[in-house]
Amino acid sequence: MLDSSVLVLNRLWQAVNLCPAKRAFCLLYMDHAHVVMEIEGTFDTFDFRKWRKLSEHADGDEVIHTVDFKLLIPHVVVLRYYDRLPRIEVKFSRENVFRRDRDTCQYCGRRLPKKDLNIDHVFPRHLGGETTWENVVCSCIECNFGKAHRMLGQVKMRLIRQPKKPFWQPFWSGGFDASRPKSWSHFLGLNGDEVQIGDGAGSRR
Repeated sequence: MLDSSVLVLNRLWQAVNLCPAKRAFCLLYMDHAHVVMEIEGTFDTFDFRKWRKLSEHADGDEVIHTVDFKLLIPHVVVLRYYDRLPRIEVKFSRENVFRRDRDTCQYCGRRLPKKDLNIDHVFPRHLGGETTWENVVCSCIECNFGKAHRMLGQVKMRLIRQPKKPFWQPFWSGGFDASRPKSWSHFLGLNGDEVQIGDGAGSRR
């Protein structure tokens, strides 16, 4: 039970890590973190004293018992002093381009299975276009075929958004399945495939 995973947020309420419940309790006790819990649609925070009081009448599998009191296993904690995000170099690959663009054609806006997607060079390679984050986008096969090796202006097509190099990569790369606490969905996206490499990070609300 003390090894169960707890989602860790930085001071700006951005997901930065997972830690065991045992570590989360240490952070809570030392007042380095507060528990985050949704109550009636609003996220409240609890220090160790308040969380201990809230846990008094709790029962079930998510409660640990000490000699003097009970404590609920938290699902989410927010760090009180840490506001940075891990800066991780994102490897350039076909899969990561798809992730950055969320499996969505950057010309027509359709979100499709990967088997129906391709990579397109915005500025054609035969004209000197490079294979870089800033010059490749996810494209459906139909749009890729229609654009061919021409410039966007020649085929009267436009990008939904300008491609950029992702500058951070969330620690969470798996799918959001039933074994994960529902409370994580607010901070990780409604499902795992919405938590992708990108050019920004979410805010608290």
